[in-house]
Amino acid sequence: MALITLIALTAPPVKADEAIASDASAHVLAAEMALQAQDYLKAATEYRKAAELSTSVEIARKATRVAFAYKFNADALISAKRWARLDPDSDEARLYLAQCYFRVGDLRKSRRHYAVIIENGLEPPGQRLLSLVRYLSEEGDPENADKLMRSLAKPYKDSPWAHYAVAALALEAGDTGYAKERALRSAELAPDNVKPKLLYARILMIEGEMDEAIEYTARIIGDDPSPDPDARMELAVMYMMADRDDDALSQVNQVLLEQSGRSDALRLMAIINFRQEHLDAAWDDFQDLLATGQYRMDALYYLGRIADYREEYDRAIRFYSEVKYGSNAVASRRRASALLAVEKEDVDAALQLLDEFAEESPPHAVDMLIAKAALLASLEQYERSLEFYDQAIEYRPEREGLALSRAELLLQMGRVDAAIESYATAARKWPKSALSLNAYGYTLADRTDRYREAEKLIRKALKYDPDNPAIIDSMGWVLFKLGRYDQALTELQRAYEAFSDHEVAAHIVEVLVALERRDEALAFLESAEVESPDSKLLADVRARLFAD
Repeated sequence: MALITLIALTAPPVKADEAIASDASAHVLAAEMALQAQDYLKAATEYRKAAELSTSVEIARKATRVAFAYKFNADALISAKRWARLDPDSDEARLYLAQCYFRVGDLRKSRRHYAVIIENGLEPPGQRLLSLVRYLSEEGDPENADKLMRSLAKPYKDSPWAHYAVAALALEAGDTGYAKERALRSAELAPDNVKPKLLYARILMIEGEMDEAIEYTARIIGDDPSPDPDARMELAVMYMMADRDDDALSQVNQVLLEQSGRSDALRLMAIINFRQEHLDAAWDDFQDLLATGQYRMDALYYLGRIADYREEYDRAIRFYSEVKYGSNAVASRRRASALLAVEKEDVDAALQLLDEFAEESPPHAVDMLIAKAALLASLEQYERSLEFYDQAIEYRPEREGLALSRAELLLQMGRVDAAIESYATAARKWPKSALSLNAYGYTLADRTDRYREAEKLIRKALKYDPDNPAIIDSMGWVLFKLGRYDQALTELQRAYEAFSDHEVAAHIVEVLVALERRDEALAFLESAEVESPDSKLLADVRARLFAD
């Protein structure tokens, strides 16, 4: 008798709950192994299966956090529901549940859970609403964030903070009229609070009323015998936006005179010096900012940029690599990896740097996969690049840009048929996207003789984005391919006026030669080469059309 059969016959029976616990543990182990292998989707799935089988609150919490961090929203929602069932009094579980419902677009259920959080809090409801602004802003869905906040704020019509929260998210969603209305209402309810007034001024600025915004903010400062430094800081930012850096510095210096240790003023002064290319002064300012312990990530990022500009690459890599979080974290890590790969010729170290950041910052893990794919493509390591693009698309199938980047990579690899099929798939998946329609149409025009089909796609793209110079260039190019040279030149010149890109310039030269206007074509080519001296496209045009 086989040993395994003997064991099965002689071993005592396993109780059902013990078997379930064992299965849950197996899924947890599989999840941990998947995380080690950077298989984020499998990790989220395995943790979710463990949570479904287990009665452990800790496993449900871990499953929710992992799936949420890596933005696998369906798994996160299932695990959050399980967590909330196992621990119904947990505010943290309810917050995750509210956020998960928001991510999947179920605003009604998201609102229901957020409403409980707001009512159960120790702070006044209006202030709790205000604290939700950051959560909702970070989700990258401003229209739904705006809708949700308006709904949540309805019961609190007398709260200035509720009106302020609504105004802030309405502004992010682009509804400046409603944002102004709510900001003014907030100011009426709390006349001594300067923040709603500053938000109103910011809205004016975004609407293009720069002079009015500056005048309004300056009046707030002038009417107050002891003006709030926040108002001066806001005015300084407005002056910067208006390219009035000296006036901005004047306000910052005034704040520093009144509050010498104010780190946000030091930060703004450093940024202004950087903008004006006073790099020595900016360097000193950012070093001082670093010493305060405040705005540390901003200081590291700009110190990296200054070192980068000075071609002090080791120092730049070090500073960039220390930017662990914040709005510049992804750009910093990508730039550090590019410097390692290109300037230091250490591709393995460059990829390791991206992997380390993915481990440190799970919300950016997929961004780091994309960064690895783009870096390897730039180094012409196409097969390795394709592997990372495929993995990223598995994790983020809803990202149109990823699908188009992968198709472009296939073109670079010479796999034209596969690229065209990828563009066709994107155009079917996003049928109203000018981006996908144009990419598909241009590739057909440039790489095949399916010109009529290409023209239809490009015209459809123009319907959705009529003023886009890239699409206008595509139209000019397909008209050239169809032999309609005069029409092609008109479209290409229109594209070049909007965006003087070297690819458009190369197309114009081609058309001028086809129209037998060689002298004009050569003169235009020479002027384009001055603008883009390293353009391979222009070099190719010269070699083909002006070899003599």
